[in-house]
Formats: sequence, structure tokens, C-alpha cells
Amino acid sequence: MYGKTSAGVGQAPLIDSDRRLVVARSGGKYAEAVADGRMFSACSATKVATTAGVTGAWTGLCISNLTGSGKNVIVHEFGWGLMIAANTAGNVGLQTASIAAPASVITVHNCLDGSTTSAAVYADDGATLVTPLQVRTFGEYGTEGTDTSFFNHGVHVYNLEGSLVLPPGRTVATYTTLATIACFQFHFIWEEVDVA
Repeated sequence: MYGKTSAGVGQAPLIDSDRRLVVARSGGKYAEAVADGRMFSACSATKVATTAGVTGAWTGLCISNLTGSGKNVIVHEFGWGLMIAANTAGNVGLQTASIAAPASVITVHNCLDGSTTSAAVYADDGATLVTPLQVRTFGEYGTEGTDTSFFNHGVHVYNLEGSLVLPPGRTVATYTTLATIACFQFHFIWEEVDVA
């Protein structure tokens, strides 16, 4: 109820029962974070093979918040697609860990297109995970051809909506039940905020 009436009379701001100002976002729920240059994404550049289960010698896609970054990484979205049929069937999920030697192999993109603000995160497609822990399972993959199976079509996106936060020195990595041939493409979208 903020603004003016059709007669040009000013209105008071709208306050909820806890005396908090009620505001309406414009431009989508992540628009402010994107405009501030603190939203980033990484995507597999080509199809990648995956390793089986929770393992130290791992392949897929990961993002690693570097030790000493001074940032918390708020993971908002994870997605996957099959470019060709997998050689086995299983589940897709996420695991967290620390990482022995973070490397910047996959390009990280600032969601404010054209921004020169760099991420505190490295993205990689193969690394040594230290004490990995499976934290999410939410999708399946199979051996049917991507050109003939409805199962493999559609948008495969898991909206974490900030329910996973990586402090400095932590990594989130893809998880598949069984090892696959190079068939997947993955992506992550995250926000970086100063450690309080």
C-alpha cells in the first residue's frame, strides 16, 4: 500500500503484524543478487563421465569455495541433461566434501552478463574429494536413447533455493549411483555473500 492513490494522495507503507515492512520484488527472486554481481554459474562444456557413488577419486561437475575466500556460497540450483544414453541406470544427486587441490577447469560465469566481478569459487570436472558425504538424491538416468525416450526429455533442475551453503574450504559435487560413460552435462547456480 505504498505509493499514491488514483487521486494523487500518498499512502502509508504496508507493515505486517510483526511490524516489518512488506515489499514486493520486481524482476524475479534473484534479480537483485544478479544486479549486484554476486550470482554465478558453471556448466559442463561438453559431456562428462561420472564415477560411482560417494568416492574420493571423482568425476562430474563440482564447485569449490576456496579456503580464505571470505565468502559463503549459497547454492540455488543444480541441473543435468543427458546428451546421449547412459550405459547404466541410476540416481543423480549431490555430495559435499573438502577437496585436496581445487582447480579452475570449468569457466565460471557471472550472471550479470559482462561483469568483471570474479567468483570466489573454482569449478572442476575431476578431483580428489576428501571425506565426501551424499546430501541429496533427486533424479534418475537410464539407458534409453535421448531421441526416443520421454524419460530423458524435459528440464532436469533441482531448486535448492539456498538450502545448501558452502563455507570456505567446502565443495559440492555431482553424484551418480553407478559410473557412466561421458553422457552428462551439469550446471550449478549460486550466490556469494560475505562471511558474517
